[in-house]
Amino acid sequence: MVPEEDSPYLTDASGYRGAAERIFLPGSEAEVAEILREATALRKPVTIAGAGTGLTGGRVPHTGWLVCLERLTGVEIHEGCAICGAGALLRDVQAAASPKQFYAPDPTETGASVGGSIATNASGSRSFLYGATRRHVRGLRVVLASGETLALRRGDKPPFDVPVLPASGAKKNTAGYYLRPDIDYLDLFIGSEGTLGVVTEAELALLPTPGSLFTGVVFFDSDEEALDAVDRWRPTPGLRMLEYVDNGSLDLLRARFPEIPRKARACVLVEREGVAEEENHADWLGDVDSGWFATSAADRERFRRFRHALPEAVNDLVRRRSLTKMGSDFAVPVARNRDMLSIYRRTLDREFPGQYVIFGHIGDAHLHVNVLPGNEEEWKRASGLMTEFARQAVGLGGTASAEHGLGKRKRHLLEIQYSDAEIKEMKDVKRQLDPDWLLGPGTLFGDLSGPGDFVAAP
Repeated sequence: MVPEEDSPYLTDASGYRGAAERIFLPGSEAEVAEILREATALRKPVTIAGAGTGLTGGRVPHTGWLVCLERLTGVEIHEGCAICGAGALLRDVQAAASPKQFYAPDPTETGASVGGSIATNASGSRSFLYGATRRHVRGLRVVLASGETLALRRGDKPPFDVPVLPASGAKKNTAGYYLRPDIDYLDLFIGSEGTLGVVTEAELALLPTPGSLFTGVVFFDSDEEALDAVDRWRPTPGLRMLEYVDNGSLDLLRARFPEIPRKARACVLVEREGVAEEENHADWLGDVDSGWFATSAADRERFRRFRHALPEAVNDLVRRRSLTKMGSDFAVPVARNRDMLSIYRRTLDREFPGQYVIFGHIGDAHLHVNVLPGNEEEWKRASGLMTEFARQAVGLGGTASAEHGLGKRKRHLLEIQYSDAEIKEMKDVKRQLDPDWLLGPGTLFGDLSGPGDFVAAP
């Protein structure tokens, strides 16, 4: 189809918008392969789209064709695994696997697609225990730009020599290609943001549903108290979630959750598996003055809504102001967690007092900063701060992207984390799999200067 200017396929959850000559909605892997063969013959750049929940513009085209995989929605549940089409939504996979099994990765946006979560190596709150998507992918079906289809399993090795790049000191990293010693072939495609090939189907590992689960929201009178608690709780066996919410975030949520204690200035969400109901939680929680603790599935659902309401409120506010979302995705080594939070606080209290929130995966030293600018001038100033924060995070041994990828909006951060020589090695890998440089124009690398300005193989 020829898209309308306001087509929902031409934007993502951040509000970033692009343009395309045509949009394709293939219903099978064979159709995907045929589209890519035609694109290669015509030298048409191709952008791959999932559910549109991303925040970096990776799925937003600026030229050429857009191929959206939303119709590839098949889900087959087996003992220990799920075989899913790239367009299947994570919430549908979880629902199909329930109640006996579950899929461990849990990005905040459960409406994300399987293919999109693989493209960014997405994680979420349970990554504290279970790691990111990569750990749970057992097999992939991938269509290359040439139309060739690959069926890859764990243990299959790349058919060419893969360079090795240094790893970030953070627990999570999705900035650039995963180039580590002795990787499997499918690892190249996980986290490559649709620039190396098109994932059409995935086999995902499922885990047995825990027999017992303790969930709580613990409120604190200060940041320092919350950070001290996080450090105490981090080694607790079975702990799978340590999520932080700051004072600005709580203020944003009070209208929706008036039961938030008035004196609370921070809170930490915890979730622990394998805890007997009669266990004395004070043995590991310590003295807790204020908190909500789950005694039923309904309570846990309420806490889930609480956790998800914050990014939703931020996104709604940004959209009402007609601005593109200004949020960070940086992570640092766990030992530098307080240092990075201090940098955020000191800078934002000076530059944007009362106009920011900080929340996220504090267990992994991976906090999301969202600046809430009131106008275009403030937005530009906040953009500059985000680049500086990226430099600070990398300087502390961390990463410029921990779970969202860099896409188009943040591709300039790649050169903060990697040298020119290291980025060239990534591009050499791309040339092995996409020699005409057609997939994902403008994503990750500076091969796109604006709408319609595509330069092949820089």
